[in-house]
Amino acid sequence: MTAQTATGRDPAAGRRTGATGTPGPAAPRRDWRRALTHLGMSLLALFFLFPLLFMFIGSFKPDGEVLNQGLGAFVPSGLTVRNYFDAFARAQFGRLFLNSLIVSTAVVFSGLIVNSLFGYALARMRFHGRNLVLAIIIALIIIPLEAIAVPLLFIVSGWGWIDTYHVQILPFVAQPLFIYLFYTFFLDMPRELEEAARIDGAGPLRAFVSVIAPLAKPAYGSVAILSFLFIWGQLLWPVMVTRGPQVRPLPLGIAEFQNLPPIQWGDIMAFAAMMILPVLVVFVAFQRAFVRGVASQGVKG
Repeated sequence: MTAQTATGRDPAAGRRTGATGTPGPAAPRRDWRRALTHLGMSLLALFFLFPLLFMFIGSFKPDGEVLNQGLGAFVPSGLTVRNYFDAFARAQFGRLFLNSLIVSTAVVFSGLIVNSLFGYALARMRFHGRNLVLAIIIALIIIPLEAIAVPLLFIVSGWGWIDTYHVQILPFVAQPLFIYLFYTFFLDMPRELEEAARIDGAGPLRAFVSVIAPLAKPAYGSVAILSFLFIWGQLLWPVMVTRGPQVRPLPLGIAEFQNLPPIQWGDIMAFAAMMILPVLVVFVAFQRAFVRGVASQGVKG
């Protein structure tokens, strides 16, 4: 018979909870550690939220109070929506927003199709040169846009694409990083799913659309958010390939608007608030898929 404590618990349980069943000395340490973790995360969240709060509050303040310091930065003496109307009137915000929406929507949806099919082909199909293609894609991930922007500009200039929508869309549809993300996700999916679909007479494309794609929602959500964030905030390429306001996106519009006399900081804050709002909406809409995608990749790693 093994030794037990006076309360009928074994010695290991007694060490964890004490002889009388009360929490042992490890419990307060865990509580303090958890409290410090929550405090640190809260301070970090406030650090990142501070610019957003300053921007949104400043967008409703009279122009002379936008740059107030101290408590006045968050407690305005008065609120107004005139800044938003001024941003529409002075900066042609409606046109700029439509341009960014067209470009971002086209890049995100076409990119989800192209990158997922490319990643699926690399993960499931065996063909000559597959490993070389995969190595090239991995190598291209580390090459920034700035390194190829000038050669790419010469190419699209020769094709007559300057100052168009498609010059802002087509170069960003296929992205090596997103192809690799889909590749790693599909690589860990069981092949039995496709084999069962093929027994029922489905080809590779039908198996992908009917079986694999519905199970890859976390990967699609993650790529959709990352792709939208990238293209919505793209500035360098629109500066190089757009000449007039007809197809100019929001990042280039706000860069010019903040230097447009007279400089009205309330209008600039309103412009920035309306520009960032779609980003928040997209993240809220896809956050569950994004978190599942990140978590699944972490488990696989």
